[in-house]
Amino acid sequence: MPARNHLIDFARVFSMLVVVVFHALLWQVLLVNGQVQVVPWAPGPVFWGISWVATIIPVFFVAAGYANAVVVDTWRATRTPYAAFLTRRGSRLLGPMSLFLIVFTVIGTAAAWLGWLPQAAALSRQFAQLLWFAVVYQLLLAAAPLAVWLHDRFGAWPMLPLLLGAVAVDVATRVTGDLGLQWVNLAFVWPLAHQWGIAYHRGWFRTWSTGRLLAALAGSAAVIVVLVVWLHYPPAAVAWADVLVANLLPPTLAILFLGLAQTCVLGLLERAGVASRLSERTAGVLRLANALLLTAYLWHIPAIVVSAGILVGLSLLLPAAAAVLMHPLLLVAVVLAVVAITVPLLARVEVQLIPREGPGLPPRGRAEFGYALFTAGTWAVWQFGAVLHPLDPAGLLAAVLFAAGVVVLRRATSR
Repeated sequence: MPARNHLIDFARVFSMLVVVVFHALLWQVLLVNGQVQVVPWAPGPVFWGISWVATIIPVFFVAAGYANAVVVDTWRATRTPYAAFLTRRGSRLLGPMSLFLIVFTVIGTAAAWLGWLPQAAALSRQFAQLLWFAVVYQLLLAAAPLAVWLHDRFGAWPMLPLLLGAVAVDVATRVTGDLGLQWVNLAFVWPLAHQWGIAYHRGWFRTWSTGRLLAALAGSAAVIVVLVVWLHYPPAAVAWADVLVANLLPPTLAILFLGLAQTCVLGLLERAGVASRLSERTAGVLRLANALLLTAYLWHIPAIVVSAGILVGLSLLLPAAAAVLMHPLLLVAVVLAVVAITVPLLARVEVQLIPREGPGLPPRGRAEFGYALFTAGTWAVWQFGAVLHPLDPAGLLAAVLFAAGVVVLRRATSR
């Protein structure tokens, strides 16, 4: 069984591509009588249906489970302690996360000290919402050795409490009407998708018969229909202006079964031999794209803002061409071009911020403490933004906590 599965790599890249395209279409930038207007997109029922096919974020966590199974197997072979696993894998996140948070914090702090503190604090918190993904990924990475051991030791049984937890959260949310409870499902839905990825690496799905995969796929689709039609779950997988509460964020049972369906599709594609043989050049490009996924995720929102600004500027200079320049599909094309150009350049800077692993083993407890601080700091910035100003103590403490985690984890990595 090859450690590198090109189909999984393709799934990761394609899922990130969908995220970028979706976010580029989330808001419409309009030019009305020479005035720029930004309005949320309300695509209507047709796109609600399309969203159930196009929303493939769940498969990213399945792919992460597969990749982490490979990483854990490699680490086990070294017979080094858990601290070595954390420094080897966690330190790779320090480059992308540090560069992004430095720029993010500097911009918010500068705006706050120039007199726009309320706006800077609010926008910092709003913009930091994309860090939910980083927090979940960091926690899954830390728990990967345990998750792999649980699957190897108990098979499907560790998946059961995760499924029951997701059911309980959905029931509690609908009984109480408290939509805030749905966020608890971050602790159940994505870890279960991650567990499916580990199982996939161990032979599940890919070794199932075509009939079994099709049955599981059809069953998952039927559950989604029941949840949406009869139990009144949101009609779209994602949120738009006409679907303010959706299934993806925070995740619901519908997204959980969407992830199961997508995993079955992966199994069917692998059985069909898709991406089983690639040229060395194609495989190298695919490996590079996977290495840049976190960078692409962190910077795609700034890329959208810059791209929209460019097109708005051109529309103001060339009013006759405004209808073409402001078309949403052109915005998508420009955003993808900006991401493709800037992400490799940003990665060159990020690499310089990744600490080199020192000799010997990390000091006992330092790696674990540093990684915990790093993850807690990322969570704090997700919740409170990062503005260094005494009148925004939450944003200030979040930035300090993140910086402390980076410093301790760097020192543990470099010994």
